[in-house]
Amino acid sequence: MKLDGMHHITMITGDARKNVDFYADVLGLRLVKQTVNFDAPDAYHLYFGDEQGSPGSILTWFEFAGARPGRAGAGEIHTIQLGVGSEASLDFWADRLAANGHAGERTDRGLAFADYDGLRFELVVADDGNPALRAEHPEVPAEHAIVGVEGARAFIARGLDADRALLTGTLGFTEVGEGEYRLDGDTRHFHWAYDGADRRGVPGAGNVHHIAWHAHDDDHVAWQQRVAEAGMHVTPVIDRDYFKSVYFRQPQGILFELATTSPGFAVDEDPEHLGEALRLPDQHEHLRPQLERLLTPLTNPRTARRAEA
Repeated sequence: MKLDGMHHITMITGDARKNVDFYADVLGLRLVKQTVNFDAPDAYHLYFGDEQGSPGSILTWFEFAGARPGRAGAGEIHTIQLGVGSEASLDFWADRLAANGHAGERTDRGLAFADYDGLRFELVVADDGNPALRAEHPEVPAEHAIVGVEGARAFIARGLDADRALLTGTLGFTEVGEGEYRLDGDTRHFHWAYDGADRRGVPGAGNVHHIAWHAHDDDHVAWQQRVAEAGMHVTPVIDRDYFKSVYFRQPQGILFELATTSPGFAVDEDPEHLGEALRLPDQHEHLRPQLERLLTPLTNPRTARRAEA
């Protein structure tokens, strides 16, 4: 039984329109779902990824309109690493980000930048085996497109020993260096690493809410039991319409989720038209008239390009 790398990472934003403009246009990802937060239906939940909305490509945001900028602190993810195809791709993205008002900074591994909320990213060359998960965008050549989420870095809260046993003994990570881990699945891997922190986080826009690991459908309940046996307080299985989930807060304070493959994002939309209309969980469908008045109207960039063609 293996976790197959990362499923998705979820963040907070204060502006849904800027969210769509930046991720579905500047970064060239596909907006694969417009829906709402199950627990706060007056807040958008927006999903971006590759053409199919594949696990391993998915970045999602809860919009709490007008939220002030936050800051990552101890026990929080502070940087997300996105894969690209080559060094030439790093040059392409340095130019594209700068042209859109987002300065990049070269690092030992790639190109660091922040989004409009201050969320930190690093583009890295994905050259160690993850299958490419690309979206299509007319201004982003396929050879330079983002090819999936490669890794994430978090600030420690309790010392490096706090969750080592959970990561390596329960979840199947391999420690590859001090505070550095790799999760190898059947099809994808993920790099997970810690850095020291001497500050508390400030909740707000630009913060990471949780990270979800990809559990195969048939193993999901077994993973829930395994995590509980490791001493974690794990939730019941929760149906999130596009996958099933369990959640637990691990010893560093980071919220972990285990999410299934199925049924996927095409369960309620034509695959050719993902993310083009507001989809609501069944439990909130009766609120549609109210939510459509309350939520900021969004346009999927693909819809706009199709209308202009």
